Amino acid sequence: MSLSIPTVTCQSIVPTADAATRAGGEVAIEDFDCVEIYCESAKQLTFMLSHGFGFRPVGYKGPETGCRDSVSYVLRQGTVQLVVTSYLTPASPIAHFVATHGTAVRDVAYRVPDCEAAYYAALSRGAQSAEAPAAWSDEHGFVKRAAIRTYGETIHSFVERSSYAGLFWPGYVPFSTAFPDMVDVAEAGIQRIDHVVGNVELGKMDEWVRFYEEVLGFSQFKHFTDADISTEYSALMSKVMSGGSGKIKMPINEPAQGRRKSQIEEYLDFNGGPGVQHIAFQTNDILGVVERLRQRGVRFLRVPKTYYDEVPHRVGGIKEDLERIAGLGVLVDRDEDGYLLQIFTKTIHDRPTLFFEIIQREGSQGFGKGNFKALFEAIEREQQARGNL
Repeated sequence: MSLSIPTVTCQSIVPTADAATRAGGEVAIEDFDCVEIYCESAKQLTFMLSHGFGFRPVGYKGPETGCRDSVSYVLRQGTVQLVVTSYLTPASPIAHFVATHGTAVRDVAYRVPDCEAAYYAALSRGAQSAEAPAAWSDEHGFVKRAAIRTYGETIHSFVERSSYAGLFWPGYVPFSTAFPDMVDVAEAGIQRIDHVVGNVELGKMDEWVRFYEEVLGFSQFKHFTDADISTEYSALMSKVMSGGSGKIKMPINEPAQGRRKSQIEEYLDFNGGPGVQHIAFQTNDILGVVERLRQRGVRFLRVPKTYYDEVPHRVGGIKEDLERIAGLGVLVDRDEDGYLLQIFTKTIHDRPTLFFEIIQREGSQGFGKGNFKALFEAIEREQQARGNL
């Protein structure tokens, strides 16, 4: 393959006196920008996300484009942008990350109107820097980016891209140019990122709640105790943080004391510490999405058939067909604002860590509290099969 190597410059941005005050001292966040996943083979994970989940590969960066230490693919579906990255040399920091965590989320990036203002405001409120502000430019304009550290080795990038008219980022070429012989796969119906869930150690949840409140200006949206999320054997606690005018939701889980090892403890053991547990993708047609994903080989957690015996009494009337819901294994819950439907994949790689959720909201802004017990028991059955319960 012979490609035209893009001409890219990266220039550090010298801080100015007013950088932290241009946004009134606040970390102004517009929405999720992208989620970057580090993995052993970006090519294989891209194939799975494309052929399994309907994400369209749109961008590529690698040795053929002048990048000598890593390979990255950009995938899109709806407004979701995923970046899948792997290393090319064992000395790469990406290699160390993957050896420690396996396939895992490295960056939950936020789109901001002013990268420098967001970064310096966050630092002034106690954040630790992961990447100082820099401007990446090519013939299509420039993108500014900076990043701060959060739980584990996860970071939050602040991405300002209003002055960029290119594909995704300077240095990327269109996927179709790099791989003209690849078969195009139809999207599955995923529309946007609904929320991103993090797992932290016992006793650390409130510390990270304060981080999101004090550093990023988020507020607590929901709170679930071990009484809400428990089974006979194990439990967890969770608090949902919300920012970006409600567009960003970041639940934070920690294990609670139980008779056996909880799913959070198993995650922490196999992930080598805290990190992103799952990404929830929103759709307006979950039944169609799940049908298409199952046909493509995506595997989901299953709850007992008896779960559906209680749905009409617990949830009430819904527009979807209950028999079809039960056949697909989709969960249903209702709160004061409406109802939701959700389903969870099995882990997307060999370690029992990262997985995905598909969710459809019909008024409800909750997280399926009525499904917690059934879901937790389904996860425990997986743990039992692995010998980790």
